[in-house]
Amino acid sequence: MLMEPAFFVGDGVRLAADAIGDPAAPPVVFLHGGGQSRRSWHGSAERVASAGYYALCVDLRGHGESGWAADSDYALDAFGRDVERLLAALERPAGLVGASRGGQAALVGGARHPRRVGMIMLADVAPGMAETGVEKIRAFFRASKDGFASLAEAAEMLAQHRGLPRKPDASGLAKSLRQDASGRLFWHWDPQTVSPAFLGGPGEDAAIREAAARVTSPVILVRGELSDLVTLESVRLFRTLTPQLEVVEAAGVGHMFTGDRNEEFAETLLTHLARFMPLDR
Repeated sequence: MLMEPAFFVGDGVRLAADAIGDPAAPPVVFLHGGGQSRRSWHGSAERVASAGYYALCVDLRGHGESGWAADSDYALDAFGRDVERLLAALERPAGLVGASRGGQAALVGGARHPRRVGMIMLADVAPGMAETGVEKIRAFFRASKDGFASLAEAAEMLAQHRGLPRKPDASGLAKSLRQDASGRLFWHWDPQTVSPAFLGGPGEDAAIREAAARVTSPVILVRGELSDLVTLESVRLFRTLTPQLEVVEAAGVGHMFTGDRNEEFAETLLTHLARFMPLDR
């Protein structure tokens, strides 16, 4: 199916997206994790669109081809406000699908507009996430701040962070990197998005807990069995705050599993879309 560029107005920033499927069909909005781009969801989006939904993969503010925040506001609430603007721009209730930071934004923004949300599916996102896991993400961003001399160097660092063997062909990373005047390669995000002030902390967790307590839409958590962020204690807390929560465990994978398991994730997503956002027939 043809994937077409689309643009939305967030809260003071222009949001870039890829759209696939019939715009008249129920929309499903995919939101990537911090440091990623909309391309990370293309596999799931194509599968969902082929099933009859209208899929939108969106670059978060400060990422990919979306605008950088002029005021450098990359607090969780800013991402949530962007989701609110996305929901307002769509003509019918949407499914929100988010990984990591994108999942947090989906929960915060979606909880404020229950009539505009058909369901929320979160990939390894919950209140009360383990600080040790958050610190690993901070370490990844710190290791990236000076850029890379080559695609191979970037691929090696990414593989170490994910605990996976490095892929022999690193050319696929080219679209995720930008080159400065000196020739060094940097991930395609505003450096301010990964400032320590915007990564974790009690204020961020309080916002996630508040959203979890407020949300009335169906919420499905897909937890990586080996996640070092969403612990069993996090899940128990989430269930307490969100009584309608359903939990699916992705066996044998860790936090950023959607990058390699798009197809399997898509099948789980379609199962729940059929329940909560059935297609018009």
